[in-house]
Amino acid sequence: MKAFAGWLIVLLLASTTAHAFDAAAVPEPKRTKLGQYLSSQEAAKFMDQNASKALFLDVRTPAEVTFLGMPVQADANVPYMKEPDFPVWDSVKGTFKLELNPDFLSEVRRRLATKGLKPDDPIVLLCRSGDRSAAATNLLAQAGFKNVYSVVDGYEGDLAASGPKAGQRAVNGWKNAGLPWTYKLDKAKMYKMEN
Repeated sequence: MKAFAGWLIVLLLASTTAHAFDAAAVPEPKRTKLGQYLSSQEAAKFMDQNASKALFLDVRTPAEVTFLGMPVQADANVPYMKEPDFPVWDSVKGTFKLELNPDFLSEVRRRLATKGLKPDDPIVLLCRSGDRSAAATNLLAQAGFKNVYSVVDGYEGDLAASGPKAGQRAVNGWKNAGLPWTYKLDKAKMYKMEN
């Protein structure tokens, strides 16, 4: 009977918390000050169970959302980084540089209020592969938010190290897990496009 009661307590705790991903398994660039992580599959399940009690933000750039699609469950696209008005090449990364979105914090607060949520309600952040969502989580933590979860494998997932898909984002992530996503975007969910 004691074993059953212990198992029941663990089950009840697991059903009321979003934190399920093993923090020790999170690579350094994806770690956050809050230490709260979800895999894409855990995030989808959490939002299915808490859609009205949590805010799910895709923090990728509008271009990424436009060309790669967006999770159906996402409440909005609020980019953490954005393309500068005049593109600048990053020769180290071999891509165009991004700059911090100065509206990020105010837009997160606005999206919370629009959904009828408070700053202490759960916020789930998703980017391409988990790096930017971690940085965005840290920015929110600095601003006093305490219930923010970073999706560690992101929308596209991590790069395959070997095999026929080496160098491609084919290891994990929202799309690779077969979770619901769409190219059809809702204007009300887009950054600066709610009118």
